[in-house]
Amino acid sequence: MDEILGQVLRNAVWERLDMLSDLAERADAPSLLSVARSELPRLAEAWRSMLKLHEPDDRGDCPTCSTRWHRSKAPCSVWQAAHEHLVAGGLAPQQPPRQRGRKAESHSAVHPRRHALRSGVSTAGLRSG
Repeated sequence: MDEILGQVLRNAVWERLDMLSDLAERADAPSLLSVARSELPRLAEAWRSMLKLHEPDDRGDCPTCSTRWHRSKAPCSVWQAAHEHLVAGGLAPQQPPRQRGRKAESHSAVHPRRHALRSGVSTAGLRSG
């Protein structure tokens, strides 16, 4: 059951990100401004809460990425991704989004647009937005 719920939650997040990307590409200026005003603060807060979990401890290790047997030195991959997308990415030429990491293929394995409903998994009872 946890695996199904996890997949439903992941699909819902990927679907939301797809929707925001589509809006950024296709929306008219007034719609885009409205979406930006509501979504940018939410996205900034999401990044903040994720980065707080990856703040280095007193030894300079990421407490979230580290395990008992392997210490992950800061900056961990989450901080590196944050810098790449939020700081350095603003300076780089725009390229089409690409999937990264070993799990990139699994995000779209259910459906190219990653919609939970099309995979046969119900999202009933989940709150959107």
